Amino acid sequence: MDTNMLTAHRAVSTGVRMAVHSAKTLKVAMVTGQDLIAKSGSMIAYDGYVQFEAPPATLRRSAEEMVTGEGGRLMLCRGDGDLYLADYGADVLVVHLADEALSVNGATLLACDATLQLAIEPVKGLAKLSGSGLTNLVIRGTGWVALVSRGIPTVLDCAERETYVDPDALVAWTTNLDMKARRTIKAGALIGRGSGEALQVGFKGQGFVVVQPSEDTGDRFKIRG
Repeated sequence: MDTNMLTAHRAVSTGVRMAVHSAKTLKVAMVTGQDLIAKSGSMIAYDGYVQFEAPPATLRRSAEEMVTGEGGRLMLCRGDGDLYLADYGADVLVVHLADEALSVNGATLLACDATLQLAIEPVKGLAKLSGSGLTNLVIRGTGWVALVSRGIPTVLDCAERETYVDPDALVAWTTNLDMKARRTIKAGALIGRGSGEALQVGFKGQGFVVVQPSEDTGDRFKIRG
């Protein structure tokens, strides 16, 4: 069989912990002692020796449910080899944190180093939107994070000017940004297809926001009662 036509699709060594392969697949270089937390069911292939276990007891169930949905599970991956993960053909984005924090739409988290801390925290600046408060998944520490986007993601630099985002399109943002909410009339109210207000989330400061070209993210924030 002539395999020359397949060469462009072969997985290659990158020399880093996490890398994006063909936009929609995450390649993780697994090393003994460097465990990984990943969305259960996201494994599509691996080579070498990789095993999958229940997540550590230190991972709060609330954080797990924000990532996977009610009743969903995360998995602990450990071993030595190359691990390939994907999430229903979504585009993959890789971020490295250096003693930093990233606020993430829980449903967009594909995987992260097990040394990172995952916690559900209030979304600052938006508390007045709900009497119960709004919360999001925050990832802290030093290590690698892989997110998914329904379409090619856009990264916006909020230091250049104040940036407003449709909350349904939010993937992640750096936690040091100042945030505020703005309500406007829905476009549908102007053309006869609906009524009421639309919400945008404003960001300003040294940091970035990641958005996706889709407004179907599920629960973008969780309401804590």
